[in-house]
Amino acid sequence: MTKPKDAAGTADSRRFKLIPVENLTPEQRTLYDAIRSGPRSKLPNSGASKPGPLGGPFNLFLRSPGIGDCVQKLGEEIRFRSSLPSKLNEMAILVTARFWTSQYEWFAHCKLALDAGLDPAIAQDIAEDRRPEKMDEDETIIYDFSQELHENQGVSDANYQRALERFGERGVFDLIAVNGFYSLVSMCLNVDRTPLPDGMSPPLK
Repeated sequence: MTKPKDAAGTADSRRFKLIPVENLTPEQRTLYDAIRSGPRSKLPNSGASKPGPLGGPFNLFLRSPGIGDCVQKLGEEIRFRSSLPSKLNEMAILVTARFWTSQYEWFAHCKLALDAGLDPAIAQDIAEDRRPEKMDEDETIIYDFSQELHENQGVSDANYQRALERFGERGVFDLIAVNGFYSLVSMCLNVDRTPLPDGMSPPLK
């Protein structure tokens, strides 16, 4: 059986098919324009960086433009205005992507993490579901907090206190927020079965 094609004419496993720009409702077009004019449109591997239909999780946001707009604004705040340094913010996203085995999220954010200064060996350890061995103090706090939050649905007094002393209350909240937001994104991508670019193997086992 032949797979359906997406708007670009390639085989597409998405459950939520890409919406051609000319088929968007006025509400969807407003959301489309907001995402395409924002900072994510300038990032490599972003579903908002290529002309035409929105890809990645943004394609799903269009299905409910009111909620989608709230979600994309929250994501922009978490990605670009967090109190956490970019490297640590991206590291938390990788921990989340690994927990959810979100292939597209890992694809979209691993390069961003490396470009922000994360050691490739740390990213590889996370990808292979191992606790990285060569983390600095900040990376250790981010990893231990994020990993425990996902696995135990809470954080121990020890890990909370370490994060609080290093990043303050705002930093702790921003760390919770990045883990929570990218859990939502992972849910969207996994339910949608958002495909990787043609020819790319899944980066996570």
